[in-house]
Amino acid sequence: MSNKKMLTVVQANDGNIIDEIPLQNHRDINNMLAAAAALFQDRQQWLPTYQRIEILKRLIILMQTEADDFALLIAREGGKPLTDARIEVSRAINGVELAIEAIAQLRGEQIPMDLSAAGAGRLAFTTKEPVGVVVAVSAFNHPLNLIVHQVVPAIACGCPVIIKPAADTPLCCLRFVELVHQAGLSSAWCQTSVCDRATAQALVTDPRVAFFSFIGSAKVGWDLCRQLAPGVRCALEHGGVAPVIVAADADLNMAVPLLVKGGYYHAGQVCVSVQRVYVDNAIKAAFIDALAKQVRTLVVGDPTDTATEIGPLIRPAEVDRIEQWVNEAVTAGAQCEVGGERLGKHHYAPTLLIDPPLNSKVSTLEIFGPVICVYGYAEIKDAINQANALPVAFQAAVFTQDIQRAISTAQTLDAAAVMINDHTAFRVDWMPFAGHRTSGLGVGGIAYTMDDMTQDKLLVIKG
Repeated sequence: MSNKKMLTVVQANDGNIIDEIPLQNHRDINNMLAAAAALFQDRQQWLPTYQRIEILKRLIILMQTEADDFALLIAREGGKPLTDARIEVSRAINGVELAIEAIAQLRGEQIPMDLSAAGAGRLAFTTKEPVGVVVAVSAFNHPLNLIVHQVVPAIACGCPVIIKPAADTPLCCLRFVELVHQAGLSSAWCQTSVCDRATAQALVTDPRVAFFSFIGSAKVGWDLCRQLAPGVRCALEHGGVAPVIVAADADLNMAVPLLVKGGYYHAGQVCVSVQRVYVDNAIKAAFIDALAKQVRTLVVGDPTDTATEIGPLIRPAEVDRIEQWVNEAVTAGAQCEVGGERLGKHHYAPTLLIDPPLNSKVSTLEIFGPVICVYGYAEIKDAINQANALPVAFQAAVFTQDIQRAISTAQTLDAAAVMINDHTAFRVDWMPFAGHRTSGLGVGGIAYTMDDMTQDKLLVIKG
């Protein structure tokens, strides 16, 4: 009988048990690393490009066959409403397609050698090689698509990969990796580690790791980054406190529905979710009225019900935390226009706060919950200064019908990406996706990650 510790996986909506999974220990992860490292060191076992493409093509077919099952599993373990979960599955499948397309772009270049007499008579060119063993630690909020973004680029590049899913949402990852194996990739090339935090730390900081991919909290990510072995490449994706500037000439009929989606999608549990909205005082009252009306209509409930727009928080402790932050802001002077209350153990009402203090938690820290804060401004430069006042810098947005104002505001905002007349949570999987400053390191997006997971080798031929 096994004496392994078990991880209990529950439904985010009600806490009912879905499954129990054995946790791996230090011996297990050592064996995984040994297998991955041995595979990579033996170049005779490297898969040619066409075989990797064939595997990924078969993987797409398998994912399409199980698309409905994946969507339901995302809703159950992660709490994402089923309608949005189905979109996530489609994005994940498209992510594999993008990786196949990007493989052809992994190519070197000729290096001119006769620029001086020293190089004359030589021919030189670079080739692309996989960087080595990839270890990826993922987050709960997109339990299939994030796994695809971390695992599939490694497979496409020819890197062995070990993926640790979030403890709250491991089931999508486990099933996805099973499909990878069914598609023809041997188990040592792609392994799943379900383990506790101490074991994960040992996995990440092992010197056999060549590339570390992390999606999650800045505190954990930067701490692990500091502990990496020398020479390990790293990509970190953390969060932001996404700012939006709404100018006096903004089209509110367009802006309000977009901001509702960007702020309350997946109960606000998105790293670029709309959080701080700065509105010109001339339209502030009208904007708040329009936004509040739409927020009040949002349907909170069971994520497996297609009528649900806002599902649960990932765990009850998050409901407790958001309740505390909102109550603190209201006590300090914020006006609660909508919501501001928990709806049982697992849900929090979509909430709209007006003018919370600039030093409050809801104004300075990533809420990661269904809360939008609105602030008025008299001069747009003051709004931009407030937007730029925090150490995070991920995605931002500006709403205006003046193209010059749009461009100047976008250029002045401290952000990795600025959406003009769109919400901050917009993303397609072929665009670069990166946090600046404390929000992250490196660039996400399938093709960009593949570039990070390869390295140049120079060949010089003397004639």
